[in-house]
Parts: sequence; C-alpha cells; structure tokens
Amino acid sequence: MDGVRIDVWLWSVRLTPTRSVATDLCRSERVMVNGARAKAATAVKVGDRIEARIAKRERIVEVVQVINKRVGAPIAVTCFVDHSPLVVVGAEPLLRRDRGAGRPTKRDRRQIERLQGG
Repeated sequence: MDGVRIDVWLWSVRLTPTRSVATDLCRSERVMVNGARAKAATAVKVGDRIEARIAKRERIVEVVQVINKRVGAPIAVTCFVDHSPLVVVGAEPLLRRDRGAGRPTKRDRRQIERLQGG
C-alpha cells in the first residue's frame, strides 16, 4: 500500500478518537501535510510530515508506516515518529477565579474561553 487518506490514517494510529473527528479537523484546516493544508482525501505516504492541532495540543508526526485499519495502541505508536513539543504537566492555569466568587456567568465563561484560545 503506497497511500491512504489522511483522515483514515489519523484515526487508525489513534491520534483522533473517531474518523469523523479527523475529517472535521481537515475541514477546519487544522491539518497540514508537508506544509500544505490537507483535505480529508489527501493521500499520506511514508515519510510525510503531518502537523495538526488536536484537542488543544499541537501534534507534529512523521509517517513511518501507512495503515488503513485501526490497530491497538502498542502497534499504533510504531506507525509514526512524534516530534510534538512537550506538554508541561501541572502548570498553573492562566485564569483563576477568587475563592467564593461563585459560578461564572455566561459572559465570564465566554471571556475565559476566548482567552484560553478555545
């Protein structure tokens, strides 16, 4: 097999939970293959570099093996080389509400989401 659709490959190697999520990422132009925006039907082959924003995290992977069926996690990690930036675990949140301030209003929630990039 020399190529497979990018949405199928992202789902097969467990970078996205479902194929429809992978397709939506491609539609919203959050996936790039070798520096170019990728549509869901873009073919992926060995050696391609994929950059994607998945679950508020920047993922940069290099394709080592092309697969089109979902496989177990131990096999999936052998299909790509992860070049993603490290995620700092336990970092202080950017926004903190004062203790006893109560539940945020709809306006507060929208401002928080806007500042967090969501």
